[in-house]
Amino acid sequence: MADMREPIESGCPDPWQYMHPVMRKNFGQWKYHEHPRPGVLLHVAYNGDRVWTVKAGTQRILDVFTLRKLCDIGDTFAEGHVHFTLRSNIEYLVTDESKVTPLIEALEDAGFIVGGTQNSVTMISHTQGWLHCDIPGTDASGVVKAMMDELVEEFRNTNMPNRVHITTSCCQINCGGQGDIAINVQHTKPPKINHDLVANVCERPSVVARCPVAAIRPAMVNGKPSLEVDERKCICCGACYPPCPPMQIND
Repeated sequence: MADMREPIESGCPDPWQYMHPVMRKNFGQWKYHEHPRPGVLLHVAYNGDRVWTVKAGTQRILDVFTLRKLCDIGDTFAEGHVHFTLRSNIEYLVTDESKVTPLIEALEDAGFIVGGTQNSVTMISHTQGWLHCDIPGTDASGVVKAMMDELVEEFRNTNMPNRVHITTSCCQINCGGQGDIAINVQHTKPPKINHDLVANVCERPSVVARCPVAAIRPAMVNGKPSLEVDERKCICCGACYPPCPPMQIND
């Protein structure tokens, strides 16, 4: 086993120090895995070691109260080791099969859904537009909540013909969209231009170049250099707003 990685200024922390001891011991040495029930995986190593993984869905943005509750469940009903997946699921790892059912019951009693394995609808990955972006049509988390309320049984069970990945994005052009089904939220109206501010705020050639459908061009308005939008071409994506705030995309 290699020594712990030297700390660097960027990137994720060294995973070995947090990994379940049996997972660390048998890294790359698994003989096979089984799927005892939705939300549970069993990995068997060549040396006979067994690890059960119990997966539960969580919200994308975790508050401290919920995070502590999840950790308390892991300390009480599991073996103190958890793993967060790319789609914001939490996985508990145990080496004792008798702990699996009480762990599932504790998670469900606390309001979490166990599932997301094999041929299920996975948790929906999405951007968090209102936290970091200035052009989202809306915040994708609200769309995800509405969809998962309808699809929760498809996460809890494995009735799909194959594993289904759904993604959402807060706008039409930037984040998200990588999945079997991609749902992109978008604006529905072209930008409203404050022509009095364009010349003082915007670098017009950059704004023209940023438009993905060539719907923006330079124009003179009231004797001042400004921009105009060909609304027949405009896809209401909002890409022009960050380099030129006078082109308001808000609906």
